[in-house]
Amino acid sequence: MKSPERMPKFYLTTAIDYSNGEPHLGHALEKVGADCIARYRRLRGDAVHFLMGMDEHSQSVIQAAARAGVTPQTWVDRMAATFADYWRRLHCSNDDWIRTTEPRHARAVAALLERIQQRHPADLFEAEYEGLYCTGCEEFKTGAQIVDGHCVEHPTLELIPTKERNHFFRLSAYRDAVLDRIRSGSLTVQPEIRRNEVLRLLEAGLQDISISRQRQPWGIPFPGCDRLWPADLHVVGKGITRFHCVIWPAMLLAAELPPPRAVWAHGYVQWSGAKMSKTAGTAVTLAEAIDRHGADALRYFLLREVGFDNDGDFTWERFDARYTSELADTVGNLVSRALTMIVNYRGGTVPRDPKNSDTPLEAAARGALAAYARAMDANRLQEGAAQLVALASAANRYVEETQPYKLAKQPERAAELDSVLANLARTVARIAVLAQPFLPATAATIWATVGSPPPGPLERVRLGDLEALDLGGRQVQKPPILFPKPRLAPA
Repeated sequence: MKSPERMPKFYLTTAIDYSNGEPHLGHALEKVGADCIARYRRLRGDAVHFLMGMDEHSQSVIQAAARAGVTPQTWVDRMAATFADYWRRLHCSNDDWIRTTEPRHARAVAALLERIQQRHPADLFEAEYEGLYCTGCEEFKTGAQIVDGHCVEHPTLELIPTKERNHFFRLSAYRDAVLDRIRSGSLTVQPEIRRNEVLRLLEAGLQDISISRQRQPWGIPFPGCDRLWPADLHVVGKGITRFHCVIWPAMLLAAELPPPRAVWAHGYVQWSGAKMSKTAGTAVTLAEAIDRHGADALRYFLLREVGFDNDGDFTWERFDARYTSELADTVGNLVSRALTMIVNYRGGTVPRDPKNSDTPLEAAARGALAAYARAMDANRLQEGAAQLVALASAANRYVEETQPYKLAKQPERAAELDSVLANLARTVARIAVLAQPFLPATAATIWATVGSPPPGPLERVRLGDLEALDLGGRQVQKPPILFPKPRLAPA
């Protein structure tokens, strides 16, 4: 008997956010971008496991809890609920959520350290350390990490002179091993600018690092195989590549475990050219941004305008402009006019068209589908979103060129009208599928209005289904207004 084919495993993780305050747009960019990748990988047919979580052990958490007059545990419980609620509002489809206060996390940390001690006991040692400590990064800072007496990542925080006797990890012993893996590509760091930064860091040499905090009472005391590990992709911010592209792989190598296969280090969401952060204060809250045009629109804007490679600015003006021109006037307009014409001219039944592959719109669709897959395979989410809009724009041009509203007045051209409407219906269905990683709620609405064609519910659809997609004979409905245009006062 032939064994059933197994879907390729794709294990995706993100950074776990410090729980010292509410999430902001920078957090949202990372989580929405990772969710977009996870949704696309499911669309490809991969067996995806998507993990997010929260870092609850830090000096900044102790300080935040003290300011609020509650215990650290009470504080992190409150923050965990807040973060999880925002990610639900933004339609994140993570399969798991982990908190560092959970027993399973404490067990895993202890197991990792015990494994290193058993295999390379000299790599864990005690020593006294004196230096400048950043509570924002939860790390001692040296050299290029300090500018004008402040941490480059948290310029509003004072560095704290600290002298402690801590447990250390012999990071310096793993410099060559990590460097070789990145150079060979067995550990991929993307985009290229981040890879080059990490390589320069490694080439300059590494110092041993403290992995415990003597004076911090809030943490895990220093003390089997995972079917999903190694992670296929780890998504983090560019400011923590040292932790995730150098220190974490080195500790895994010390434990004789494989490092992640790839790390994607995204840029920052900026406001007027400055990084958004809880410690520095932000010009816009995440709640305000969601309420402006809805969760789907915010997801789309972060990935289409800000992007997932470099830093990008968030402004209300650009948000409104993208929402209006690309979502409302391009995607929303196409879906509305195409399905309304099918309802008005053919009673809601999509005509059958045996020549559906011989139209300019079909050629444009094939090109957009191929370009979309190339972009998304490479985690170029900005380019993937652009192909979605390009296909909708091509379909709107097709309407203007074929003028189905005029064909409907000429009974002798009924077959021509049938072909146009069939092409438009197929394009709308394809747009629903391509939009799903970016606009999950909107995509589900569009898919329902075209009758959820085979293979059925949107979550069952795969990219390979789109080539021969045929809606002939299916009943469609007039869609609701997908992207309403509210009157907005300047923010």
